[in-house]
Amino acid sequence: MSLVARHLEAHGIPTVIAGSARDIVEECGVPRFLFSDFPLGNPLGRPWGVEMQRRSLGFALDLFETATLPRTTVQNPARWSDDASWKERYARVDPEQADRLRRAGERRRAEQQRARSEGRARSD
Repeated sequence: MSLVARHLEAHGIPTVIAGSARDIVEECGVPRFLFSDFPLGNPLGRPWGVEMQRRSLGFALDLFETATLPRTTVQNPARWSDDASWKERYARVDPEQADRLRRAGERRRAEQQRARSEGRARSD
């Protein structure tokens, strides 16, 4: 998305990127970036967390209106959790789960390969 934003900006269409991968987005040099210290894939907040998402979108729109310098980054003041240890726990796979998840992935890949070889649609 960062490269798309740069392309749009080069053609006169202003953009704001909302994301969580600060180092990557800033390295791409987007003009306006709302950084949220949230898990990847959740740039505006928790799934179904409408109020958090609405506030985050408001911060992004404010940035759109107020940024005067190129490569402006603003940190979203919203917090994923009041407990900072969420980063240690989020998407962690415990050793006892690893084998079960590995087997499930292998079964899914085998089924997807069978579907492709039979010309069927991808199984989700």
